[in-house]
Amino acid sequence: MARTVRLSVLESGMSAERQRELMGEKKEKCGVFGVWGTANAATHCYLGLYAQQHRGQEAAGIAVSNGVGLTAHTGQGLVPEVFNDMVLSRLDAQAKRGAIGHTRYSTAGGSLACNAQPLLESYIGGQVAVAHNGNLVNAGALRRRFEEAGHLFHTTSDTEVVVHLLASPEQQRAVDPLAATLRHLQGAFSIVLLFPDRIEAARDPWGWRPLVLGTLPDGRPVVASETIALDVIGATFDREVEPGEIVTLSDAGVSSRRFAEVADPPAHCVFEHVYFANPASTVFGQNVQVVRESLGAALARESPAEADWVVPMPDSGRSAAIGFARASGIAYREAIVPNRYVGRTFIKPTQAQRVAAVRLKLNVIGDIVRGKRLVIVDDSIVRGTTTKAKIEQVRQAGAREVHLRISCPPIRHPCFFGVDFATRDQLIATGRSVEQVRQFLGVDSLAYLSLEGLLSCVRPPAAHWCTACYSGDYRIDVEHPSTDEVLTPQLRMFS
Repeated sequence: MARTVRLSVLESGMSAERQRELMGEKKEKCGVFGVWGTANAATHCYLGLYAQQHRGQEAAGIAVSNGVGLTAHTGQGLVPEVFNDMVLSRLDAQAKRGAIGHTRYSTAGGSLACNAQPLLESYIGGQVAVAHNGNLVNAGALRRRFEEAGHLFHTTSDTEVVVHLLASPEQQRAVDPLAATLRHLQGAFSIVLLFPDRIEAARDPWGWRPLVLGTLPDGRPVVASETIALDVIGATFDREVEPGEIVTLSDAGVSSRRFAEVADPPAHCVFEHVYFANPASTVFGQNVQVVRESLGAALARESPAEADWVVPMPDSGRSAAIGFARASGIAYREAIVPNRYVGRTFIKPTQAQRVAAVRLKLNVIGDIVRGKRLVIVDDSIVRGTTTKAKIEQVRQAGAREVHLRISCPPIRHPCFFGVDFATRDQLIATGRSVEQVRQFLGVDSLAYLSLEGLLSCVRPPAAHWCTACYSGDYRIDVEHPSTDEVLTPQLRMFS
């Protein structure tokens, strides 16, 4: 069984500087996509990325293979801003064999054009393009090792260390260079690599991030972060890429090998169901919409309130609000209207951008909320400042009472595995009671779903879910990352 690590230094107040060093300041939570052997592979990739736009809005990219070499186009902005018809036509003309894509928000190093993925590099083995969703907790240690050996880095992204590992003589001498490379990585990674003759897709042994396989109607294989991307291009869902597995997509079809055993127990990120994934997706074997409605129902049972309306905080609070209304018997009303052309405020790189986006994003319908008692349901509170701004808008519209209900527990600990939860000192729930948070937000009552309630809504057993951001229990030691070929002390490597 895998051990759980409670970071005492974090509990005692690790400095923000040390946390930023460990966490790389910001973490990756992105979307990846790949398709092999079909016509218009770049266009398929574009649609797959568009379907996963919710997973990152700062940059996007597509790399294609003509069977001999690779070409890539990346840029900052939303998917339709980075790719126009001319760019897609050029990429499709080059995509004789396959394509991979990536949609991103700030990773280690911040929002820089050079960090847009897929990263396209040349090494002794030829060309490779890499698209990565997750966060490598030992990226800093690996990078220092390579820089001390004279390696030059072109980006500030943790993903680039994968290329340096793959190109190193140690890995090139291995029977399976990619498997040997992946064994050095510690943390969360669902990663897709494009070579001229194939796509390789792999998932870390803990299974933190989702990664799925599908098949197009013409029989060609597809890989994506979420099943919603398969639906958009008419592909059928086959299965998840298993933790510790490498799947190859090539002209020979689909093949599989392992580079490590599945961690026991695995560590699926429960926040995918709480917030990040598309409601239409099936993640870790469960539909996201169904889970979120269950979270809302559990919240209503745990923390009821007397009110006139149950009002969702768009958009991610809507599913839980439906469940809350159904379980409580209080009427559901849409009283906060989102502007569909403003991105997710949680993913904005600076606080000033997040607060400004709140005003642009949400409009409160005064005729519905004026003089009413409201239960407002949201999925989570991270820093608290954008939530406070939302509540102020509702108050200004004339709501008589505001009872805030959150469909997950308080987020008190930083995430080291791919979610931008900032440092402990920036998390509103860290070091504060629920009552103190309520006072800060200016609501009449505040209640979070308990951890037990949350875990009752996802597929058992509870031990298979990573809840470190709530509990502070980390599956691996993030304080002492290693560059050795060791994923965790509990995992036996495959030779």
